Amino acid sequence: QVRLVESGGGLVQAGGSLRLSCAASGRTLSSADMGWFRQAPGKEREFVAAIKWTGDNTHYTDSVKGRFTISRDNAKNTVYLQMNSLKPEDTAIYVCAAKYYGLVFPTMNYDYWGQGTQVTVSS
Repeated sequence: QVRLVESGGGLVQAGGSLRLSCAASGRTLSSADMGWFRQAPGKEREFVAAIKWTGDNTHYTDSVKGRFTISRDNAKNTVYLQMNSLKPEDTAIYVCAAKYYGLVFPTMNYDYWGQGTQVTVSS
């Protein structure tokens, strides 16, 4: 069983930055593709970014390309999402997810999910 815990969310002004962390316990993340998703009030959950277990392949939704960067530190069993040039429309609960031994990258079908961290961007 894997437990994923997100942190790093908060309130920031438009144009600001935040770095989210997703720490895992119970199992190493070194063989897991990792993803970040977000869900804004009244909207469906949306894919944001993913990183392959090897760390050498990443994928982003178009709206965050050039602003967000996903990375991982397998030694710390942690995945990060660096968010720059934040916009009010980035306001959402951000959730990380893990997919072990995935055959397809990126995937929208993850095995484990965290509880999320709130990101609020004021205009």
